[in-house]
Amino acid sequence: MADSVVLDAVDLHILRLLQNDARTTYRELAAEVGVAPSTCLDRVARLRRTGVILGHQLRLDPAKLGRGLEALLLVQVRPHRRELIGPFVDRIRALPESRALFHLTGPDDYLVHVAVADPADLQRLVLDEFTSRREVARVETRLIFQEWECGPLLPPVPSPSMSAD
Repeated sequence: MADSVVLDAVDLHILRLLQNDARTTYRELAAEVGVAPSTCLDRVARLRRTGVILGHQLRLDPAKLGRGLEALLLVQVRPHRRELIGPFVDRIRALPESRALFHLTGPDDYLVHVAVADPADLQRLVLDEFTSRREVARVETRLIFQEWECGPLLPPVPSPSMSAD
């Protein structure tokens, strides 16, 4: 928690609004939050400078790009050694089908979110890009039927037991 940034109610309101629509203008943001546009600009700049806001992302619909089938691949790498992991991660991140890659604890080492055209494309991806690699011991596939966005992401609310007496 040492890297946490102290945020007040105005900061949290700004973050909530920007997570819902990152294209909101500073003027609209300031009016909604109840501060001057220059104050709002300063607040957002501070949130960027301190690393709370990491950037803006363009979200695309995979189906509209011909990648209507999404899946999660649970991948076990053996041996799990640094000299194999770096190239493996670089290769998976470079695949056009890869949407996200997570390094895990437990029986599976990686979770890879992929988007492909169809079941045959998924089979090709698993066989040609995963199980054909020497270090990949196992791949387990889970199809994604539907995805929901969650959030907005805000700091945890301190529990009553954490407040000072």
